[in-house]
Amino acid sequence: MDLLIPEIGLIFWHTISFLILLFLLGKFAWKPVLKAIKEREENIQNALDSAEKAKLEMARLTNENEQLLKEARVERDNILKEAKELKDKIVADAKDEAQASGKKILEQAKREIEEQKNKALAEVKNQVSSLSLDIARKVLTKEFEDQGKQDAFVSDLLKDVKLN
Repeated sequence: MDLLIPEIGLIFWHTISFLILLFLLGKFAWKPVLKAIKEREENIQNALDSAEKAKLEMARLTNENEQLLKEARVERDNILKEAKELKDKIVADAKDEAQASGKKILEQAKREIEEQKNKALAEVKNQVSSLSLDIARKVLTKEFEDQGKQDAFVSDLLKDVKLN
C-alpha cells in the first residue's frame, strides 16, 4: 500500500527524471520528430498542390480539346457546305451547257431543214421552168403548123400536169 501513497521524495525524483527526460527528448528527439512531421506536411502539401495543378491542367486541356472539337466541327461543316455549293454549281453549269448545246443542235437542224427546203423549192422551180420551156417550145412548134392542133395539144398537156 505504500506504493499507492506517494511521498515527497518520490514525487521530487519523478519530477526531476521527467524534466531530464523532457530536456533530452527536446534536445535530441523532438527536433528530428518535428522536422520529420514538418517534412511530411510539406510533402503532403506539395502533393496536394501538384494534384491541384494537374486538375487545373486537365480542365484546361479538356476545354482546349472541346474548343478544338468545336473548331473541327465548324470547319467540317464549312467544307461540306463549300462542297455542296461546288456540286450545285457544277450541276447548274452542266445543265446550262447541255441546254446551250441542245439549242445549238436544234438551231443547226432548223437551218439544215430550211436549206433542204430551199434546195427542194429551187429544184421544183427549175423543173417547173424546164417543163414550162418544154411546153412553150412544143406549143410554138405546133403553132406554126396548125392552130386547131395547137389548142388540142395545150389542152392535153394541161390535163396531164397537175398543180398543187
